[in-house]
Amino acid sequence: MDPERIPPSFPAPSFRGNQREALADIRSAFAAGNDVVLVRAPTGSGKSLLARAVAGAARTPAEADPAEPTGAYYTTPQVSQLDDVAADDLLDDLNVIRGKGNYTCILPDETTTPVDRAPCARESGYDCTVQHRCPYYADRAIASNRSIAAMTLAYFMQTAGSEVFGTRDVVVIDEAHGLAEWAEMYATVDLRPDTVPVWDEVGVPDVDGAADPLDRTARFAETLAGVCERAATELTTSSELTPGEAARRDRLQDLRSDLQWFVSDYRDPTSATTWVVDQPDGEESAITIKPLDPGRYLHHTVWDRGTKFALLSATILDKAAFCRGVGLDPSNVALVDVPHTFPLEHRPLYDVTQGKMTYEHRDETLPDVARLLVRLMARHPDEKGLVHCHSYAIQDRLADHLSDFGVDARLRTHDRANRDQALADWQAVDTPDVFLSVKMEEALDLRGDLARWQVLCKAPYLNTADSRVARRLEDGQWAWYYRVALRTVIQAAGRIVRAPDDHGATYLADSSLLDLFERARSDTPSWFADAVDRMRRPTLPAFDPAAALDGTDTTPGTQSGGRTAPPSGTASGGSESSDGGDDHPLSDVWGE
Repeated sequence: MDPERIPPSFPAPSFRGNQREALADIRSAFAAGNDVVLVRAPTGSGKSLLARAVAGAARTPAEADPAEPTGAYYTTPQVSQLDDVAADDLLDDLNVIRGKGNYTCILPDETTTPVDRAPCARESGYDCTVQHRCPYYADRAIASNRSIAAMTLAYFMQTAGSEVFGTRDVVVIDEAHGLAEWAEMYATVDLRPDTVPVWDEVGVPDVDGAADPLDRTARFAETLAGVCERAATELTTSSELTPGEAARRDRLQDLRSDLQWFVSDYRDPTSATTWVVDQPDGEESAITIKPLDPGRYLHHTVWDRGTKFALLSATILDKAAFCRGVGLDPSNVALVDVPHTFPLEHRPLYDVTQGKMTYEHRDETLPDVARLLVRLMARHPDEKGLVHCHSYAIQDRLADHLSDFGVDARLRTHDRANRDQALADWQAVDTPDVFLSVKMEEALDLRGDLARWQVLCKAPYLNTADSRVARRLEDGQWAWYYRVALRTVIQAAGRIVRAPDDHGATYLADSSLLDLFERARSDTPSWFADAVDRMRRPTLPAFDPAAALDGTDTTPGTQSGGRTAPPSGTASGGSESSDGGDDHPLSDVWGE
Protein backbone atom coordinates (compact mmCIF):
# COMPACT_ATOMS: atom_id res chain seq x y z
CA MET A 1 0.00 0.00 0.00
CA ASP A 2 1.06 3.55 -0.73
CA PRO A 3 -0.72 5.76 1.85
CA GLU A 4 0.12 8.86 -0.18
CA ARG A 5 -2.31 7.68 -2.86
CA ILE A 6 -5.29 7.71 -0.47
CA PRO A 7 -6.34 11.39 -0.85
CA PRO A 8 -5.96 11.53 -4.66
CA SER A 9 -7.92 8.26 -4.98
CA PHE A 10 -11.06 9.94 -3.58
CA PRO A 11 -13.63 9.41 -6.37
CA ALA A 12 -15.89 12.45 -5.95
CA PRO A 13 -15.16 15.77 -7.69
CA SER A 14 -15.27 17.67 -4.39
CA PHE A 15 -15.16 17.01 -0.65
CA ARG A 16 -18.14 17.20 1.69
CA GLY A 17 -18.08 17.79 5.43
CA ASN A 18 -14.91 16.41 7.00
CA GLN A 19 -13.93 14.07 4.16
CA ARG A 20 -10.69 15.89 3.28
CA GLU A 21 -9.51 15.85 6.91
CA ALA A 22 -10.61 12.22 7.32
CA LEU A 23 -8.54 11.13 4.32
CA ALA A 24 -5.50 12.95 5.66
CA ASP A 25 -5.90 11.24 9.06
CA ILE A 26 -6.35 7.81 7.44
CA ARG A 27 -3.25 8.37 5.32
CA SER A 28 -1.24 9.34 8.40
CA ALA A 29 -2.47 6.30 10.33
CA PHE A 30 -1.29 3.90 7.63
CA ALA A 31 1.92 5.85 7.08
CA ALA A 32 2.71 5.41 10.78
CA GLY A 33 2.94 1.66 10.20
CA ASN A 34 -0.47 0.47 11.39
CA ASP A 35 -1.77 -2.58 9.59
CA VAL A 36 -5.39 -1.88 10.58
CA VAL A 37 -7.16 1.48 10.69
CA LEU A 38 -10.61 1.83 12.23
CA VAL A 39 -12.55 4.74 10.75
CA ARG A 40 -15.38 5.89 13.03
CA ALA A 41 -17.45 8.11 10.75
CA PRO A 42 -21.04 9.18 11.47
CA THR A 43 -23.96 8.52 9.16
CA GLY A 44 -23.77 10.76 6.11
CA SER A 45 -19.98 11.05 6.14
CA GLY A 46 -19.71 9.29 2.79
CA LYS A 47 -18.01 6.17 4.13
CA SER A 48 -18.23 4.36 0.80
CA LEU A 49 -16.27 7.16 -0.86
CA LEU A 50 -13.67 7.04 1.91
CA ALA A 51 -13.50 3.27 1.43
CA ARG A 52 -12.87 3.70 -2.31
CA ALA A 53 -10.03 6.12 -1.59
CA VAL A 54 -8.32 3.61 0.72
CA ALA A 55 -8.77 0.80 -1.84
CA GLY A 56 -7.14 3.03 -4.45
CA ALA A 57 -3.89 3.01 -2.48
CA ALA A 58 -3.41 -0.74 -2.94
CA ARG A 59 -0.20 -2.01 -4.53
CA THR A 60 -0.45 -2.37 -8.31
CA PRO A 61 0.98 -5.27 -10.36
CA ALA A 62 3.62 -2.93 -11.79
CA GLU A 63 4.85 -2.15 -8.26
CA ALA A 64 4.79 -5.68 -6.90
CA ASP A 65 7.34 -8.42 -6.69
CA PRO A 66 6.00 -11.77 -7.94
CA ALA A 67 5.08 -12.99 -4.44
CA GLU A 68 3.48 -9.75 -3.26
CA PRO A 69 -0.34 -9.37 -3.26
CA THR A 70 -1.92 -6.58 -5.27
CA GLY A 71 -5.31 -4.94 -5.55
CA ALA A 72 -8.08 -4.52 -2.99
CA TYR A 73 -11.28 -6.03 -1.68
CA TYR A 74 -14.32 -4.00 -0.67
CA THR A 75 -16.74 -5.98 1.46
CA THR A 76 -19.74 -5.26 3.66
CA PRO A 77 -22.08 -7.45 5.71
CA GLN A 78 -25.11 -5.62 4.34
CA VAL A 79 -26.62 -6.77 1.06
CA SER A 80 -28.35 -3.40 0.66
CA GLN A 81 -25.02 -1.60 1.13
CA LEU A 82 -23.53 -3.60 -1.73
CA ASP A 83 -26.57 -2.73 -3.85
CA ASP A 84 -25.97 0.96 -3.12
CA VAL A 85 -22.32 0.63 -4.12
CA ALA A 86 -23.26 -1.11 -7.36
CA ALA A 87 -25.68 1.72 -8.23
CA ASP A 88 -23.28 4.59 -7.42
CA ASP A 89 -21.66 6.06 -10.54
CA LEU A 90 -18.77 7.36 -8.42
CA LEU A 91 -17.94 3.77 -7.47
CA ASP A 92 -18.23 2.17 -10.89
CA ASP A 93 -14.72 0.70 -10.68
CA LEU A 94 -15.75 -1.46 -7.71
CA ASN A 95 -16.46 -4.69 -9.57
CA VAL A 96 -19.29 -6.47 -7.76
CA ILE A 97 -19.54 -10.25 -7.49
CA ARG A 98 -22.37 -12.06 -5.69
CA GLY A 99 -23.03 -15.66 -4.74
CA LYS A 100 -24.16 -18.10 -7.47
CA GLY A 101 -27.69 -18.18 -6.14
CA ASN A 102 -28.13 -14.52 -7.14
CA TYR A 103 -27.66 -15.29 -10.87
CA THR A 104 -29.81 -17.28 -13.28
CA CYS A 105 -28.66 -19.67 -15.97
CA ILE A 106 -28.79 -18.49 -19.62
CA LEU A 107 -29.24 -21.91 -21.21
CA PRO A 108 -32.54 -22.55 -23.00
CA ASP A 109 -35.13 -24.12 -20.66
CA GLU A 110 -32.97 -23.12 -17.66
CA THR A 111 -33.54 -19.35 -17.60
CA THR A 112 -35.32 -19.50 -14.23
CA THR A 113 -32.72 -21.81 -12.68
CA PRO A 114 -30.16 -20.27 -10.28
CA VAL A 115 -26.59 -20.87 -11.41
CA ASP A 116 -25.90 -22.99 -8.33
CA ARG A 117 -28.63 -25.40 -9.54
CA ALA A 118 -27.85 -25.19 -13.27
CA PRO A 119 -26.68 -28.20 -15.34
CA CYS A 120 -23.02 -27.33 -14.61
CA ALA A 121 -23.81 -27.92 -10.93
CA ARG A 122 -25.98 -30.98 -11.51
CA GLU A 123 -24.23 -33.05 -14.17
CA SER A 124 -20.83 -34.67 -13.73
CA GLY A 125 -18.29 -33.43 -16.26
CA TYR A 126 -20.78 -31.02 -17.85
CA ASP A 127 -19.08 -28.83 -20.45
CA CYS A 128 -21.02 -25.57 -20.68
CA THR A 129 -20.58 -24.03 -24.12
CA VAL A 130 -21.78 -20.62 -22.95
CA GLN A 131 -19.90 -20.32 -19.68
CA HIS A 132 -18.02 -17.32 -21.05
CA ARG A 133 -21.40 -15.53 -21.21
CA CYS A 134 -22.74 -16.86 -17.90
CA PRO A 135 -23.55 -13.82 -15.73
CA TYR A 136 -21.99 -15.36 -12.63
CA TYR A 137 -18.74 -16.52 -14.21
CA ALA A 138 -18.47 -13.29 -16.19
CA ASP A 139 -18.81 -11.18 -13.03
CA ARG A 140 -16.41 -13.46 -11.18
CA ALA A 141 -13.80 -13.21 -13.93
CA ILE A 142 -14.06 -9.43 -14.04
CA ALA A 143 -13.92 -9.03 -10.24
CA SER A 144 -11.00 -11.42 -9.88
CA ASN A 145 -8.93 -9.61 -12.52
CA ARG A 146 -9.69 -5.98 -11.67
CA SER A 147 -7.99 -3.91 -9.01
CA ILE A 148 -11.02 -3.67 -6.68
CA ALA A 149 -13.40 -6.59 -6.14
CA ALA A 150 -16.60 -5.87 -4.19
CA MET A 151 -18.68 -8.53 -2.43
CA THR A 152 -20.71 -9.22 0.69
CA LEU A 153 -18.90 -10.39 3.79
CA ALA A 154 -20.68 -13.74 3.46
CA TYR A 155 -19.24 -14.33 -0.02
CA PHE A 156 -15.86 -13.01 1.10
CA MET A 157 -15.72 -15.52 3.96
CA GLN A 158 -16.96 -18.37 1.77
CA THR A 159 -14.14 -17.78 -0.73
CA ALA A 160 -11.39 -18.11 1.89
CA GLY A 161 -8.80 -20.45 0.40
CA SER A 162 -10.12 -19.86 -3.11
CA GLU A 163 -7.67 -19.80 -5.98
CA VAL A 164 -9.84 -17.19 -7.68
CA PHE A 165 -10.03 -14.77 -4.75
CA GLY A 166 -6.74 -15.04 -2.92
CA THR A 167 -4.86 -12.58 -0.73
CA ARG A 168 -4.90 -8.92 -1.78
CA ASP A 169 -2.92 -5.95 -0.56
CA VAL A 170 -5.82 -3.98 0.93
CA VAL A 171 -9.11 -5.12 2.45
CA VAL A 172 -11.79 -2.53 3.20
CA ILE A 173 -14.75 -3.59 5.37
CA ASP A 174 -17.67 -1.18 5.43
CA GLU A 175 -20.23 -1.29 8.26
CA ALA A 176 -17.65 -3.25 10.24
CA HIS A 177 -19.08 -2.66 13.74
CA GLY A 178 -20.80 -6.06 13.85
CA LEU A 179 -17.88 -8.08 12.50
CA ALA A 180 -17.59 -10.27 15.62
CA GLU A 181 -21.33 -10.97 15.65
CA TRP A 182 -21.35 -11.72 11.91
CA ALA A 183 -18.50 -14.19 12.38
CA GLU A 184 -20.26 -15.85 15.31
CA MET A 185 -23.44 -16.24 13.32
CA TYR A 186 -21.62 -17.48 10.22
CA ALA A 187 -19.69 -20.05 12.28
CA THR A 188 -22.80 -21.24 14.14
CA VAL A 189 -23.91 -24.79 13.30
CA ASP A 190 -27.68 -25.31 13.39
CA LEU A 191 -28.69 -28.97 13.48
CA ARG A 192 -32.40 -29.49 12.95
CA PRO A 193 -34.60 -31.40 10.47
CA ASP A 194 -34.66 -28.62 7.86
CA THR A 195 -30.87 -28.07 7.91
CA VAL A 196 -29.71 -31.71 8.18
CA PRO A 197 -30.76 -33.75 5.12
CA VAL A 198 -29.94 -37.02 6.92
CA TRP A 199 -31.77 -36.13 10.15
CA ASP A 200 -33.92 -39.26 10.07
CA GLU A 201 -30.85 -41.46 9.57
CA VAL A 202 -29.11 -40.52 12.82
CA GLY A 203 -30.12 -40.75 16.43
CA VAL A 204 -29.83 -37.33 18.05
CA PRO A 205 -28.57 -37.68 21.64
CA ASP A 206 -29.52 -35.61 24.65
CA VAL A 207 -26.37 -33.52 24.76
CA ASP A 208 -27.59 -31.06 27.39
CA GLY A 209 -28.12 -33.96 29.77
CA ALA A 210 -24.63 -35.36 29.28
CA ALA A 211 -21.92 -35.01 31.91
CA ASP A 212 -19.90 -32.96 29.40
CA PRO A 213 -22.36 -31.48 26.86
CA LEU A 214 -19.67 -30.09 24.57
CA ASP A 215 -17.69 -33.32 24.41
CA ARG A 216 -20.90 -35.27 23.74
CA THR A 217 -21.78 -32.77 21.00
CA ALA A 218 -18.33 -33.14 19.43
CA ARG A 219 -18.66 -36.91 19.31
CA PHE A 220 -22.11 -36.63 17.74
CA ALA A 221 -20.77 -34.07 15.26
CA GLU A 222 -18.06 -36.54 14.17
CA THR A 223 -20.66 -39.24 13.61
CA LEU A 224 -22.97 -36.90 11.73
CA ALA A 225 -20.10 -35.61 9.55
CA GLY A 226 -19.38 -39.20 8.50
CA VAL A 227 -23.02 -39.82 7.60
CA CYS A 228 -23.08 -36.58 5.59
CA GLU A 229 -19.91 -37.54 3.74
CA ARG A 230 -21.28 -40.94 2.74
CA ALA A 231 -24.59 -39.44 1.59
CA ALA A 232 -22.82 -36.71 -0.38
CA THR A 233 -20.51 -39.25 -2.02
CA GLU A 234 -23.51 -41.23 -3.28
CA LEU A 235 -24.77 -38.08 -4.99
CA THR A 236 -21.42 -36.92 -6.37
CA THR A 237 -20.89 -40.29 -8.08
CA SER A 238 -24.16 -39.87 -9.96
CA SER A 239 -23.75 -38.64 -13.54
CA GLU A 240 -26.76 -36.34 -13.41
CA LEU A 241 -28.72 -34.81 -10.56
CA THR A 242 -32.02 -33.00 -10.32
CA PRO A 243 -31.92 -29.44 -8.90
CA GLY A 244 -33.22 -30.82 -5.61
CA GLU A 245 -30.50 -33.47 -5.47
CA ALA A 246 -27.85 -30.85 -6.27
CA ALA A 247 -29.14 -28.74 -3.40
CA ARG A 248 -29.02 -31.76 -1.09
CA ARG A 249 -25.44 -32.57 -2.16
CA ASP A 250 -24.27 -28.99 -1.56
CA ARG A 251 -25.96 -28.85 1.83
CA LEU A 252 -24.40 -32.16 2.89
CA GLN A 253 -20.94 -30.97 1.86
CA ASP A 254 -21.33 -27.62 3.62
CA LEU A 255 -22.66 -29.27 6.77
CA ARG A 256 -19.81 -31.79 6.83
CA SER A 257 -17.31 -28.94 6.53
CA ASP A 258 -18.98 -26.97 9.34
CA LEU A 259 -19.05 -29.98 11.64
CA GLN A 260 -15.41 -30.82 10.95
CA TRP A 261 -14.44 -27.20 11.64
CA PHE A 262 -16.23 -27.28 15.01
CA VAL A 263 -14.67 -30.58 16.06
CA SER A 264 -11.20 -29.47 14.97
CA ASP A 265 -11.42 -26.13 16.76
CA TYR A 266 -13.01 -27.60 19.91
CA ARG A 267 -10.25 -30.21 20.24
CA ASP A 268 -7.42 -27.79 19.44
CA PRO A 269 -5.77 -26.97 22.80
CA THR A 270 -4.36 -23.74 21.34
CA SER A 271 -7.71 -22.38 20.17
CA ALA A 272 -9.08 -19.42 22.12
CA THR A 273 -12.63 -20.00 20.91
CA THR A 274 -15.22 -20.86 23.54
CA TRP A 275 -18.09 -23.01 22.27
CA VAL A 276 -21.58 -23.24 23.74
CA VAL A 277 -24.33 -25.66 22.83
CA ASP A 278 -28.14 -25.37 23.13
CA GLN A 279 -30.66 -28.19 23.01
CA PRO A 280 -33.68 -26.96 25.00
CA ASP A 281 -35.98 -29.86 24.01
CA GLY A 282 -33.67 -32.77 24.74
CA GLU A 283 -33.11 -36.02 22.87
CA GLU A 284 -34.02 -36.15 19.15
CA SER A 285 -34.44 -32.36 19.07
CA ALA A 286 -32.53 -29.52 17.45
CA ILE A 287 -28.98 -28.67 18.55
CA THR A 288 -27.28 -25.33 18.02
CA ILE A 289 -23.50 -25.08 18.33
CA LYS A 290 -22.25 -21.52 18.75
CA PRO A 291 -18.79 -19.96 19.08
CA LEU A 292 -17.86 -17.07 21.35
CA ASP A 293 -15.20 -14.59 20.21
CA PRO A 294 -14.31 -16.53 17.04
CA GLY A 295 -10.94 -14.84 16.53
CA ARG A 296 -9.37 -17.93 14.97
CA TYR A 297 -12.24 -18.19 12.52
CA LEU A 298 -11.77 -14.55 11.47
CA HIS A 299 -8.04 -15.08 10.98
CA HIS A 300 -8.76 -17.75 8.38
CA THR A 301 -11.64 -15.98 6.62
CA VAL A 302 -10.65 -12.29 6.95
CA TRP A 303 -7.26 -11.39 8.44
CA ASP A 304 -5.28 -13.81 6.27
CA ARG A 305 -6.86 -12.27 3.14
CA GLY A 306 -4.91 -9.00 3.10
CA THR A 307 -1.90 -7.07 4.36
CA LYS A 308 -3.61 -3.75 5.23
CA PHE A 309 -7.16 -3.29 6.49
CA ALA A 310 -9.54 -0.34 6.79
CA LEU A 311 -12.67 -0.96 8.87
CA LEU A 312 -15.37 1.72 8.64
CA SER A 313 -18.46 2.29 10.78
CA ALA A 314 -20.35 4.94 12.70
CA THR A 315 -20.51 2.70 15.75
CA ILE A 316 -17.16 1.16 16.63
CA LEU A 317 -17.69 2.42 20.16
CA ASP A 318 -14.69 1.05 22.04
CA LYS A 319 -11.44 0.33 20.21
CA ALA A 320 -9.97 -2.12 22.74
CA ALA A 321 -13.21 -4.07 23.11
CA PHE A 322 -13.70 -4.23 19.35
CA CYS A 323 -10.16 -5.52 18.82
CA ARG A 324 -10.62 -8.20 21.49
CA GLY A 325 -13.84 -9.34 19.84
CA VAL A 326 -12.32 -9.77 16.39
CA GLY A 327 -8.89 -11.09 17.34
CA LEU A 328 -6.76 -8.00 16.62
CA ASP A 329 -3.82 -6.62 18.60
CA PRO A 330 -4.85 -3.05 19.60
CA SER A 331 -1.23 -1.90 19.51
CA ASN A 332 -1.22 -2.42 15.73
CA VAL A 333 -4.59 -0.73 15.19
CA ALA A 334 -5.24 3.01 14.78
CA LEU A 335 -8.58 4.76 15.31
CA VAL A 336 -9.55 7.71 13.15
CA ASP A 337 -12.51 9.71 14.45
CA VAL A 338 -14.49 11.72 11.92
CA PRO A 339 -16.56 14.52 13.55
CA HIS A 340 -20.27 14.89 12.79
CA THR A 341 -21.24 17.80 10.55
CA PHE A 342 -25.04 17.53 10.76
CA PRO A 343 -26.64 20.34 12.84
CA LEU A 344 -27.95 19.03 16.13
CA GLU A 345 -31.29 20.72 15.60
CA HIS A 346 -31.77 18.66 12.42
CA ARG A 347 -31.46 15.31 14.25
CA PRO A 348 -33.31 15.75 17.58
CA LEU A 349 -34.13 12.96 20.03
CA TYR A 350 -37.44 13.21 21.88
CA ASP A 351 -38.37 11.55 25.16
CA VAL A 352 -41.88 10.18 24.70
CA THR A 353 -41.35 7.18 26.98
CA GLN A 354 -44.47 5.32 28.08
CA GLY A 355 -42.87 2.80 30.46
CA LYS A 356 -40.71 -0.30 30.16
CA MET A 357 -41.10 -2.60 27.18
CA THR A 358 -39.40 -5.60 28.80
CA TYR A 359 -41.37 -8.81 28.52
CA GLU A 360 -42.77 -8.62 32.03
CA HIS A 361 -43.99 -5.02 31.58
CA ARG A 362 -45.03 -5.14 27.94
CA ASP A 363 -48.71 -5.96 28.40
CA GLU A 364 -49.07 -2.78 30.44
CA THR A 365 -46.90 -0.52 28.29
CA LEU A 366 -47.63 -1.58 24.74
CA PRO A 367 -51.22 -0.19 24.52
CA ASP A 368 -49.83 3.18 25.63
CA VAL A 369 -47.18 2.99 22.92
CA ALA A 370 -49.93 2.34 20.36
CA ARG A 371 -51.84 5.41 21.57
CA LEU A 372 -48.58 7.37 21.39
CA LEU A 373 -48.20 6.38 17.74
CA VAL A 374 -51.64 7.81 16.98
CA ARG A 375 -50.61 11.10 18.59
CA LEU A 376 -47.36 11.15 16.62
CA MET A 377 -49.27 10.46 13.42
CA ALA A 378 -51.37 13.52 14.24
CA ARG A 379 -48.19 15.54 14.84
CA HIS A 380 -46.88 14.44 11.43
CA PRO A 381 -50.06 14.20 9.33
CA ASP A 382 -48.31 14.80 6.01
CA GLU A 383 -45.01 12.98 6.65
CA LYS A 384 -43.93 9.37 6.40
CA GLY A 385 -42.86 7.66 9.60
CA LEU A 386 -40.84 4.56 10.48
CA VAL A 387 -41.53 2.54 13.63
CA HIS A 388 -38.74 0.24 14.86
CA CYS A 389 -40.81 -2.52 16.50
CA HIS A 390 -37.78 -4.66 17.52
CA SER A 391 -39.67 -7.94 17.01
CA TYR A 392 -42.49 -9.37 14.94
CA ALA A 393 -44.46 -10.08 18.11
CA ILE A 394 -44.43 -6.37 19.03
CA GLN A 395 -45.19 -5.42 15.43
CA ASP A 396 -48.26 -7.67 15.37
CA ARG A 397 -49.65 -6.35 18.65
CA LEU A 398 -49.11 -2.71 17.68
CA ALA A 399 -50.81 -3.34 14.34
CA ASP A 400 -53.78 -4.89 16.15
CA HIS A 401 -54.15 -1.91 18.49
CA LEU A 402 -53.79 0.62 15.68
CA SER A 403 -56.36 -1.28 13.64
CA ASP A 404 -58.75 -1.08 16.58
CA PHE A 405 -58.16 2.68 16.65
CA GLY A 406 -59.15 2.85 12.97
CA VAL A 407 -55.92 4.26 11.53
CA ASP A 408 -55.20 1.38 9.13
CA ALA A 409 -55.12 3.79 6.19
CA ARG A 410 -51.63 4.96 7.17
CA LEU A 411 -50.17 1.60 8.19
CA ARG A 412 -47.80 -0.74 6.40
CA THR A 413 -46.15 -3.86 7.81
CA HIS A 414 -44.03 -6.73 6.54
CA ASP A 415 -43.00 -10.26 7.40
CA ARG A 416 -39.74 -12.11 6.79
CA ALA A 417 -40.77 -13.26 3.33
CA ASN A 418 -41.85 -9.90 1.90
CA ARG A 419 -39.69 -7.43 3.85
CA ASP A 420 -37.72 -6.10 0.86
CA GLN A 421 -40.76 -5.72 -1.38
CA ALA A 422 -42.83 -4.15 1.41
CA LEU A 423 -40.05 -1.67 2.12
CA ALA A 424 -39.72 -0.78 -1.57
CA ASP A 425 -43.49 -0.32 -1.90
CA TRP A 426 -43.57 2.01 1.12
CA GLN A 427 -40.65 4.05 -0.18
CA ALA A 428 -42.32 4.42 -3.58
CA VAL A 429 -45.60 5.98 -2.41
CA ASP A 430 -46.12 9.70 -1.81
CA THR A 431 -48.75 9.23 0.88
CA PRO A 432 -47.73 9.71 4.56
CA ASP A 433 -47.78 6.01 5.40
CA VAL A 434 -46.28 4.70 8.62
CA PHE A 435 -44.14 1.58 8.29
CA LEU A 436 -44.05 -0.84 11.23
CA SER A 437 -40.63 -2.42 10.72
CA VAL A 438 -38.53 -5.15 12.30
CA LYS A 439 -34.72 -5.16 12.21
CA MET A 440 -34.34 -2.18 9.92
CA GLU A 441 -32.07 -0.21 12.22
CA GLU A 442 -29.13 -0.54 9.82
CA ALA A 443 -28.27 -0.09 6.12
CA LEU A 444 -31.44 1.87 5.31
CA ASP A 445 -31.23 5.26 3.59
CA LEU A 446 -34.41 7.29 4.15
CA ARG A 447 -33.17 10.67 3.05
CA GLY A 448 -35.48 13.61 2.54
CA ASP A 449 -39.21 12.96 2.47
CA LEU A 450 -38.77 9.18 2.50
CA ALA A 451 -39.17 9.54 6.28
CA ARG A 452 -39.27 12.58 8.55
CA TRP A 453 -39.89 10.82 11.86
CA GLN A 454 -39.27 7.49 13.51
CA VAL A 455 -39.99 5.72 16.78
CA LEU A 456 -37.88 3.27 18.77
CA CYS A 457 -40.40 1.07 20.55
CA LYS A 458 -37.98 -0.96 22.65
CA ALA A 459 -34.41 -0.79 23.89
CA PRO A 460 -32.69 -3.26 21.52
CA TYR A 461 -31.02 -5.46 24.11
CA LEU A 462 -29.84 -8.85 22.95
CA ASN A 463 -31.84 -11.87 24.02
CA THR A 464 -30.57 -13.02 27.43
CA ALA A 465 -31.91 -16.51 26.70
CA ASP A 466 -29.32 -16.84 23.92
CA SER A 467 -26.52 -19.01 25.27
CA ARG A 468 -23.82 -16.73 23.88
CA VAL A 469 -25.33 -13.71 25.60
CA ALA A 470 -25.96 -15.63 28.84
CA ARG A 471 -22.39 -16.93 28.92
CA ARG A 472 -20.94 -13.44 28.51
CA LEU A 473 -23.18 -12.01 31.20
CA GLU A 474 -22.17 -14.84 33.52
CA ASP A 475 -18.61 -13.65 32.91
CA GLY A 476 -19.62 -10.11 33.87
CA GLN A 477 -19.51 -8.61 30.37
CA TRP A 478 -22.30 -6.12 31.04
CA ALA A 479 -20.42 -3.27 29.37
CA TRP A 480 -20.45 -5.31 26.13
CA TYR A 481 -24.21 -5.95 26.55
CA TYR A 482 -25.01 -2.25 26.88
CA ARG A 483 -22.57 -1.29 24.16
CA VAL A 484 -24.24 -3.58 21.60
CA ALA A 485 -27.67 -2.12 22.41
CA LEU A 486 -26.34 1.45 22.21
CA ARG A 487 -24.76 0.66 18.87
CA THR A 488 -28.14 -0.40 17.47
CA VAL A 489 -29.82 2.75 18.79
CA ILE A 490 -27.21 4.99 17.17
CA GLN A 491 -27.53 3.09 13.91
CA ALA A 492 -31.33 3.47 14.04
CA ALA A 493 -31.09 7.19 14.74
CA GLY A 494 -29.15 7.62 11.50
CA ARG A 495 -31.78 6.13 9.21
CA ILE A 496 -33.75 9.33 8.52
CA VAL A 497 -31.14 12.12 8.57
CA ARG A 498 -28.71 11.50 5.74
CA ALA A 499 -27.18 14.87 4.87
CA PRO A 500 -26.41 18.20 6.57
CA ASP A 501 -29.54 19.80 5.08
CA ASP A 502 -31.76 16.78 5.88
CA HIS A 503 -33.87 16.66 9.03
CA GLY A 504 -35.93 14.16 11.02
CA ALA A 505 -37.19 13.48 14.54
CA THR A 506 -36.41 10.32 16.53
CA TYR A 507 -38.86 9.47 19.33
CA LEU A 508 -37.95 7.11 22.19
CA ALA A 509 -40.95 5.18 23.55
CA ASP A 510 -39.26 2.73 25.97
CA SER A 511 -38.05 4.13 29.29
CA SER A 512 -35.32 1.48 29.31
CA LEU A 513 -33.61 3.54 26.59
CA LEU A 514 -32.99 6.32 29.09
CA ASP A 515 -31.37 3.82 31.45
CA LEU A 516 -29.25 2.53 28.56
CA PHE A 517 -27.91 6.02 27.86
CA GLU A 518 -26.79 6.32 31.47
CA ARG A 519 -25.17 2.89 31.60
CA ALA A 520 -23.35 3.26 28.28
CA ARG A 521 -22.39 6.91 28.66
CA SER A 522 -18.65 6.29 28.53
CA ASP A 523 -19.00 4.50 25.18
CA THR A 524 -21.23 7.13 23.57
CA PRO A 525 -19.70 9.21 20.76
CA SER A 526 -19.69 12.90 21.63
CA TRP A 527 -21.94 13.85 18.71
CA PHE A 528 -24.63 11.42 19.88
CA ALA A 529 -24.14 12.33 23.55
CA ASP A 530 -24.90 15.93 22.55
CA ALA A 531 -28.26 14.82 21.14
CA VAL A 532 -29.01 12.82 24.30
CA ASP A 533 -28.17 15.81 26.49
CA ARG A 534 -30.50 18.06 24.51
CA MET A 535 -33.35 15.54 24.51
CA ARG A 536 -36.68 16.83 25.83
CA ARG A 537 -40.34 15.84 26.07
CA PRO A 538 -42.35 17.41 23.25
CA THR A 539 -45.88 18.71 23.40
CA LEU A 540 -48.02 16.28 21.43
CA PRO A 541 -51.58 16.51 20.11
CA ALA A 542 -54.32 14.78 22.05
CA PHE A 543 -55.24 11.22 21.16
CA ASP A 544 -57.49 11.61 18.12
CA PRO A 545 -57.57 8.94 15.39
CA ALA A 546 -59.27 11.37 13.02
CA ALA A 547 -56.40 13.85 13.38
CA ALA A 548 -53.95 11.01 12.69
CA LEU A 549 -55.57 10.65 9.25
CA ASP A 550 -55.67 14.37 8.37
CA GLY A 551 -53.03 13.84 5.71
CA THR A 552 -55.04 11.12 3.96
CA ASP A 553 -58.38 10.93 2.17
CA THR A 554 -59.83 8.48 4.65
CA THR A 555 -61.57 8.54 8.00
CA PRO A 556 -61.02 6.25 11.00
CA GLY A 557 -62.17 2.73 10.37
CA THR A 558 -61.82 2.85 6.60
CA GLN A 559 -60.30 -0.27 5.08
CA SER A 560 -57.14 0.64 3.23
CA GLY A 561 -55.18 -2.45 2.34
CA GLY A 562 -52.02 -0.68 3.45
CA ARG A 563 -51.03 -3.41 5.87
CA THR A 564 -49.03 -5.78 3.74
CA ALA A 565 -48.85 -8.54 6.34
CA PRO A 566 -51.87 -8.90 8.63
CA PRO A 567 -51.16 -9.96 12.21
CA SER A 568 -51.08 -13.70 12.54
CA GLY A 569 -49.46 -14.52 15.84
CA THR A 570 -46.60 -16.95 15.45
CA ALA A 571 -47.01 -17.22 11.70
CA SER A 572 -45.07 -14.02 11.05
CA GLY A 573 -42.57 -14.07 13.82
CA GLY A 574 -42.90 -16.98 16.18
CA SER A 575 -42.79 -16.76 19.94
CA GLU A 576 -40.75 -14.06 21.61
CA SER A 577 -38.23 -14.61 24.35
CA SER A 578 -38.02 -12.69 27.59
CA ASP A 579 -35.69 -9.88 26.60
CA GLY A 580 -34.97 -9.89 22.92
CA GLY A 581 -36.26 -10.07 19.39
CA ASP A 582 -36.90 -13.04 17.17
CA ASP A 583 -33.91 -15.21 16.22
CA HIS A 584 -30.46 -13.72 15.76
CA PRO A 585 -30.37 -9.89 15.66
CA LEU A 586 -28.68 -10.00 12.25
CA SER A 587 -30.63 -12.82 10.67
CA ASP A 588 -32.75 -10.72 8.32
CA VAL A 589 -29.84 -8.95 6.66
CA TRP A 590 -27.13 -11.57 6.33
CA GLY A 591 -26.82 -12.96 2.85
CA GLU A 592 -24.77 -13.23 -0.31
